Amino acid sequence: MGDESTVETATKVAAGATAVGWRRGAGFAGAAIGVVAAGAAMGVALERLTVGRGVRRKARLALDAEGPYGTLRGTPGRAVADDGTELYYEVEEIREPVAPTRRKRRFARRAPAAPVTVIFSHGYCLGQDSWHFQRAALRDVVRTVYWDQRCHGRSQRGCAQTNGTQVSIDQLGRDLKAVIDAAAPEGPLVLVGHSMGGMTMMALAAQYPELIRDRVVGAAFVGTSAGRLGEVSFGLPVVGMNAVRRVLPGLLKALGWQVELVERGRRATADLFAGLIKRYSFATKDVDPGVARFAERLIEATPIDVVAEFYPAFIAHDKAEALPYFDGVPVLVLAGDKDLITPMEHSEAIAELLPGAELVIVEDGGHLVILEHPEVVNGHLAELLTQVVGGAGGVPGDGAGRRSARG
Repeated sequence: MGDESTVETATKVAAGATAVGWRRGAGFAGAAIGVVAAGAAMGVALERLTVGRGVRRKARLALDAEGPYGTLRGTPGRAVADDGTELYYEVEEIREPVAPTRRKRRFARRAPAAPVTVIFSHGYCLGQDSWHFQRAALRDVVRTVYWDQRCHGRSQRGCAQTNGTQVSIDQLGRDLKAVIDAAAPEGPLVLVGHSMGGMTMMALAAQYPELIRDRVVGAAFVGTSAGRLGEVSFGLPVVGMNAVRRVLPGLLKALGWQVELVERGRRATADLFAGLIKRYSFATKDVDPGVARFAERLIEATPIDVVAEFYPAFIAHDKAEALPYFDGVPVLVLAGDKDLITPMEHSEAIAELLPGAELVIVEDGGHLVILEHPEVVNGHLAELLTQVVGGAGGVPGDGAGRRSARG
């Protein structure tokens, strides 16, 4: 018993029960940092009574060593934004046929290869690796591009931001245009965006409607919003959230001025931070601990000053008028029914503005439904791609309707 593997022991402790498999996942929107700590503190405190800090640290190290998440890589490239910021992307080309796994065969039957490029835009405080499960399913099926938004992942900090210019969703739309010009200058496009990534797609449409009209043959908006994010309560009581809204912008700005101090605090309160991530990423309790740790790593990589400088852009975001540019092509609108960051009502509002879209509400789905219920998300993406390559696009209403999906 004393010689039992540290990895095995730590992983069991981190799970708290048997892991449910690779299908589960996580995500988070950094605006909740410091806002809802009290709500998660009780659960974390109870865990601390039963699990020592040293053991929890070993668990994190074990999961970091054993987890395969975020390891998929493509051909790297760099696009240059209009302010000079270098944006990192990776391309996955269709390769020579190989013996597919059962999971890939299932996906390929529904979404045969076609001369289209699918471009994935990630969410706030994440990175292109948050599409891990979608990337694994789409390899060798269709040409794909994954990119890191400015200040995230391997992309450069925004040049305009270092000069004092406030980041905006419109800027992110122009960044996406730069990535398209560099990685997919020709051919049909399918745009897929999660959270901030979906907002980026809307900003692209608002500024380059001719691109949407001429080249976009399909789109997927996952856990995102067209506006009114200032009204989101993050699961807090209305009275408490009103008070938070009054102080949060100033608080985040102040935190952004004390980066080193705040980052030390984040490291010192890693357990509380993990509790917050789980609360605002997952709707289910039996999430694979390896995936939960993967989400923590993604979010930990986002500096607090980036968290602070992006937050005002979400409050100002209002792109409902851009959505009709996507009308007339197959559109998927998908959300988790327990998303506390971009509640499903925001996806319902998007679907109302796109009468031909298919609205899918995933039961027991949180904000990062792309990782929490990847098979559900992948299945609906496959249906979307089948419409695109099968010539079903361009007929409004073909995919219209609302469906509930079980994780």
